[in-house]
Amino acid sequence: MMKSALKAATAAAALCPPTVPAQQTGASAAVREGNRLHLNPATGLDTNSGAKDSPLKTLAEAARRVNQSSGSGPMTIVLSEGVYAVGETTLLKPERRAFSRTDRLTIRAEVLPDDPEWSMARMPALIHTMPLSATWNGRPDPLGGAANGMLVETSHVTVQGLKILGLPVVETPKPGMKRRLYSIARFNRQLEDLEVAQCLFASDEIVAPNHVGIIAHGNSVVVRNCLFRGFMKDAVVYWTPGSTGHAMRNCFFHGMYGSTIWTAGIAGDLDYRNNVVDSARYVWIYQAGAAAQADAAGGRAQLSGSSPQPRTHYKVTDSLFAHNQKLAGTGTGARVEFADIDPSFLEMSGTKISDQAVVVEMEETKRNFLHPVTGSEAAKVGAGLFLKPAE
Repeated sequence: MMKSALKAATAAAALCPPTVPAQQTGASAAVREGNRLHLNPATGLDTNSGAKDSPLKTLAEAARRVNQSSGSGPMTIVLSEGVYAVGETTLLKPERRAFSRTDRLTIRAEVLPDDPEWSMARMPALIHTMPLSATWNGRPDPLGGAANGMLVETSHVTVQGLKILGLPVVETPKPGMKRRLYSIARFNRQLEDLEVAQCLFASDEIVAPNHVGIIAHGNSVVVRNCLFRGFMKDAVVYWTPGSTGHAMRNCFFHGMYGSTIWTAGIAGDLDYRNNVVDSARYVWIYQAGAAAQADAAGGRAQLSGSSPQPRTHYKVTDSLFAHNQKLAGTGTGARVEFADIDPSFLEMSGTKISDQAVVVEMEETKRNFLHPVTGSEAAKVGAGLFLKPAE
C-alpha cells in the first residue's frame, strides 16, 4: 500500500516540476515547455516517473499521463534518440487540462534539426507495429483495416523533430483492399491549432507503407519544414470544409503516389509557400466541401471530373513543382479515385513548374541528407527540416 502511494506521488512529482518562465526559454521560444515527460526506448520503463533520469518507454504511456493530468499550463513529451515501436494508438485527449497557443502540449525530439549536435541518425524513429482495426473514424472499415498512429484530440499541440515511419503491411493484398496507416490524425472538427514541424515522414511500398502522413479536421493545421518521402498516398489532408488558418510552408515532397496536399473545401486563406514537390502523381487534390462532408459521413462522393465549376482559389507562393505527372485532380477515397481537373484555381506567385526531377542528396553522412542538393534551384526554395540553411 505504502509502495503504491510512493510510486503515485513520484509520478505526480514528475508531472509537476517548477514551470519555466517564457523569458528564460531562449530567444526562439515564445512557448513555455512547462511540465516534462521524458522517453527513452532503450532504458525507459512505463512504470517510471517520466523524469529525465527515470524515463518512460512508450508514447502511449506518456499520452495516458497527459490525459490523466488536470489544470492548465504547458506540457512537453521529450523523446530521446532511438527506435520506438508504436504498438497502440497514441491518443492525446485530456479531459481535465486546458492548453493554449502559448501554453501548449508539445511532443518533440530531444535534439532538433537546427541544434549543432543534430544529425538525421539522432531523430527519434517511430515504427508502427499495431494491429489494424476493423473500424476507422468511428465506422466499420470496408477496405481491410486501418490504424491511427497519433490521434490528437485536443487543441494547441505541436509535434516536432520526429522521424515517422510506416506500418509493415501489404496495402493491397487483394483487389479493392487498401490497408492503411494514418500517422497523425485529428477527427474532432471543433479543435484548432495543430502544428507539425521539422518531421520526416518516410515510407516504403514493401517494408512499411505510410498511407497518409497527416489528416486533420478543425482549424489552423500548420505543417512546416517537413520532409515527406516514399510510398505514401497523400502527405497532408486538410479535411474540414470551410475551416481556416491553415498553412503549409517549407516542405519537401518526393514520390507521393497520390498527392502532396488534399484540400477538402477549406477556406482560401491557406498559407502555401516555399514548398518543393517532386515526382508526385498529383501536386494537389481539390475536393469540394459537399463532397468532403459526404466522405466524412461515410457516403460516396462523386468525381467531378474536368467539367468547369466554381472553385476556391489558393495562392501558391515561391514554390517549385518538378517532374510531377499532374498539377491538380479531384476525387475521393483511399483507392486513388481521382480525375484530372484544370489547375487554374491555383494562383502562382514566384512559383516555377519544371519537367526536370529534383536532385536529392543521398549521402547519409551529410547534414542535408534527403534534401535537395546544395546550390540547386530546389535548395534555394528553402524547403526542408532546417529553419536556417544547412551547411
